[in-house]
Amino acid sequence: MLQNFKAISLSYKKAPLDIRELIALDENSCRQFLQTLKGFIQASDILVLSTCNRTEVYYNADIDYSTEIVKLLGITKGIDNITQYLDYFTILNQHNDAVQHLFEVSMGLESQVVGDMQITNQVKQSYQWAADNETAGPFLHRLMHTIFFTNKRVVQETAFRDGAASTSYAAIELIEELTADVVAEPKILVVGLGEIGADVCRHLKDKGYQHVKITNRTLAKAQHLADECGLEVLPFEEIVQGLKEADVIISSVARETPFFTKEMILRLNVLTFKFFIDLSVPRSVEAEAEAVPGVLVYNIDTIQNKASAALQQRINSVPKVKAIIYESIEQFNDWSKEMMVSPTINKLKNALEAIRQEEMARYMKKLGPKEAKMMDSITKSMMQKVIKLPVLQLKAACKRGEAETLIDLLNDLFDLEKQSTESL
Repeated sequence: MLQNFKAISLSYKKAPLDIRELIALDENSCRQFLQTLKGFIQASDILVLSTCNRTEVYYNADIDYSTEIVKLLGITKGIDNITQYLDYFTILNQHNDAVQHLFEVSMGLESQVVGDMQITNQVKQSYQWAADNETAGPFLHRLMHTIFFTNKRVVQETAFRDGAASTSYAAIELIEELTADVVAEPKILVVGLGEIGADVCRHLKDKGYQHVKITNRTLAKAQHLADECGLEVLPFEEIVQGLKEADVIISSVARETPFFTKEMILRLNVLTFKFFIDLSVPRSVEAEAEAVPGVLVYNIDTIQNKASAALQQRINSVPKVKAIIYESIEQFNDWSKEMMVSPTINKLKNALEAIRQEEMARYMKKLGPKEAKMMDSITKSMMQKVIKLPVLQLKAACKRGEAETLIDLLNDLFDLEKQSTESL
């Protein structure tokens, strides 16, 4: 079952956000789904990956279970008619395509933001769940460790992960640059929790910032995100006090005119530096606000220029990343092919050992302890030399894709199938 790896993928490339949200799995759901799949499909390896951009199942099986997997996903999510969304899924039933896809997803080549740094950790987490739920066999273990080694090469040998290639992550890097020499643990206030504001909050959580407050006109929306990210909610009516306390204000307020005006900021009586990072279009921080002593304003163009430069650097690195992936897959395929002949090698060793033991038994009674030990050592050495060439030939045949002919020949010469049956 080493050449039957398959995948089913629902991602941002074919499915809009509302569909991805409907089908996305949290940690508990992923674990539950793994157990469901384990009980309902005949697969030697199963991996479930679910992020904000994709929900995917990888499995090693002789049969195409894609329709069954979608139906089981519907049961897990409580969606009765989930097959109506089948067209949003991409089915990869060819072994090489599924392996290639998992490599490219894990490296960040398939991410919305090319080179996304979070995806590798998300893949590692999914692999841990598979290991915990005993849905990872030798094939998946080897594949995942090859992927992790490949990721290290990508980080060390390319610029593919350098810089902040998303607007929200570029904002976090800007905070680090601005506050590095000013305040060790900046107090941060996030105002407005649209898609980009929510992404900023998640990045702040991942970066380990401790003094973060979030505020939004809709309290329930703020509370939901606060619960997700472990942040503190500031009631919107208390925003002035929040502004006075904050070192950094990140604004993604959606409105036609600036929310933060020069007059409003003047009333804060700024005594030290206060940084406004405006991620809104139209701008939510009045341009004249920077005339207030101690106030520095950075708008969306500043952030996106930073992100665009990093993105171009990553795009330039894509050919090198693909070359590294190609080398890793070639090495992994060599291992996979050798695994196909390992049962034959073991049968051959057992057959020769049986012959050796049978012949040794005929003469042992006539030999003293010292002679018997010498005889055992000599015959073992002879057996290892006899088997060495067939094993090397088998492995070489694997790389040429000609192993089946040699396997059949060895089976016939040594009657290995009979030997295997008799040993049971």
